[in-house]
Amino acid sequence: MTAHSKFDVVIAGGGMVGLTLGLALARSGVETAVVDGLDPALVVDAKFDGRVSSFAPASCRMLEALGLWAHLAPHAQPIMDIIVGDGSAREGASAALLHFDHSEVGQGPLAHMIENRHFRMALQRGIEGVAGLTLIAPRKVVRAMQGRGAIDVELDDGRLIAASLCIAADGRESPLREAQGIKTVGWSYAQTGIVATIAHERPHRGTAYELFLASGPFAILPMTGNRSSIVWTERSALAPAFLQLDDAAFLGEVGQRFGDQWGHLSLDGPRWSYPLSMHLALSYIGPRFALAGDAAHGVHPIAGQGLNLGLRDAAALAEVVIEAARLGLDIGSEAVLGRYQSWRRFDNALFAASFDALNRLFSNDVAPVAAVRRMGLDIVDSIAPLKRFFMHQASGASGDVPRLMRGEAI
Repeated sequence: MTAHSKFDVVIAGGGMVGLTLGLALARSGVETAVVDGLDPALVVDAKFDGRVSSFAPASCRMLEALGLWAHLAPHAQPIMDIIVGDGSAREGASAALLHFDHSEVGQGPLAHMIENRHFRMALQRGIEGVAGLTLIAPRKVVRAMQGRGAIDVELDDGRLIAASLCIAADGRESPLREAQGIKTVGWSYAQTGIVATIAHERPHRGTAYELFLASGPFAILPMTGNRSSIVWTERSALAPAFLQLDDAAFLGEVGQRFGDQWGHLSLDGPRWSYPLSMHLALSYIGPRFALAGDAAHGVHPIAGQGLNLGLRDAAALAEVVIEAARLGLDIGSEAVLGRYQSWRRFDNALFAASFDALNRLFSNDVAPVAAVRRMGLDIVDSIAPLKRFFMHQASGASGDVPRLMRGEAI
């Protein structure tokens, strides 16, 4: 690459959303550079990120359309049932207030759980040999400057790239979003997410649990083999003490919440933690500039939909840009980017508000509130059409679905 290179699109951030978006654009002939600050070898190491992500059926269709699913299928654990309850899983089915069964909406799984590192591996394999896609890593974008008919992107090694459009997919703290003067609204939940992989003696049978405790939701998410990922929401003031426990004591605390129906428990890898917050960008676009994924929105993990929302951003933005390019339009124009913003911003805001309300409703043990939420869950569980509505929403098939998420090429 020369000191002054030219691409149609430059994406700042080569994470799961940024690299997926880059692949979608390049496969349709849009010359794309993806700039990522991390070494590609680092992000696929098991010690880098122990989290797993839930992939809704629409997201799986998108990955299949992009040629990625073949790399992911061996590492994907289908979720066949989701049980929602108050209190510990040790009470088993008797504690269930709401049961989502895949057979109520079709024969396929409700979702697939995939380790983040396996998704990153699949992306790295998927971009090999794709004409029109250049991954520049490890490098960072330090500035994006609007010029006449282009935007100039400067990297941390001094190189300049000219493009028609710059997309920031550089995370919740997005330096580019801040530099472009785009404000956000949001707040901290004073909660910390504790993540660990637990190996267990008995099979999980593809069942996920979402248990509501006073400190916040405690999710048990099935993984391949006799393993499950826990996403333990704890008050931030208390989380450090749990994280500092030795393995035996930590497993003891997990067991109190996890229950004993899976038999003997053991840790399968390190523990991770991260602060929980919500934010929404007040605008998704600027002059020859757009936000996608966590740079545009960050939601509470209570429903496991954060990555799905980001992938939907990527699918919608790719569709808008590719269609404009085929018509010979300026892909960085306000008219083109405005279509993306109107497509995605309200949808993301609605989901963020819903997840925020759920977290506030369920992250407490106030008796009157607990009684109301139990009654609400019982009502939903008893009305089959209402349950199917919620499962349809979570599948990613509602609303104006981008073509990639319908499994169609753009």
